[in-house]
Amino acid sequence: MRTELVSEPGDPTRPNEDFASVSLPASGRGGVLVLLDGVTPPNGPTGCLHSVPWFVSRLGGALTELTVSLPDVPLTEALSLAIARTADAHAHTCDLSHSRTPQATVVVARWSSEAVEYLILSDSVLLVEAPDGAVTTLEDDRLALLPRASLTTDTFIDAHLRNKEGGFFTAAADPGVAGRAVTGVLPGASVRALAAMTDGATRWVEKFREGGWGDCLRVVRKEGAAALVGQVRELEGADVEGVFLGRGKRHDDASVVFVEW
Repeated sequence: MRTELVSEPGDPTRPNEDFASVSLPASGRGGVLVLLDGVTPPNGPTGCLHSVPWFVSRLGGALTELTVSLPDVPLTEALSLAIARTADAHAHTCDLSHSRTPQATVVVARWSSEAVEYLILSDSVLLVEAPDGAVTTLEDDRLALLPRASLTTDTFIDAHLRNKEGGFFTAAADPGVAGRAVTGVLPGASVRALAAMTDGATRWVEKFREGGWGDCLRVVRKEGAAALVGQVRELEGADVEGVFLGRGKRHDDASVVFVEW
């Protein structure tokens, strides 16, 4: 089995708000990947004493441990338990009801010879490659489908869309949000590779249009996950007029987890 992981901050002077892990149980059977993209809050209060990196490390660590140690527990239940554990760690000091309490997108995949389970919450992506080379994109597209006009201000998003019915969902402090995730199970024989990416890495496809998802996965396989992120950085640096990025961040944290068997 080949595994590869890269996670690079968008700004080297600021902590990386992504979390990425690959775990191969000692049993030698199967494995788990976990990928989180912490949500950078706007300037202003969040109700929390802790940083986004603190939150994603806590949530990602708990989720990794639970999905590996409890292989028969569904991914939604593992995410719910991980959110509850993380919330308990700071409920006594922080206002977890605040709309900007630390939160993150989530991708989890757990595989064995029999099946590949997946869970996706918000706008990170999981690419699945079949033995014949066909690539399928698994995603939670609720945020992408919202009218752009509704995303103009953080105040409106927080009041009406963030973790709201008809909007989009992230992992924050409510364990019940796990039930909102996109989930599924694929036959183990139908998958030969997985690639999970935060939106800082998916810019290669979604912002800069360098190719499709199959092309993106081929770059990761042939040149490596770090090469993909490097290409994104070059494209970001060249977009001085904001032709592709518009008003978005010039550079974003970018993480890729690749697994092939």
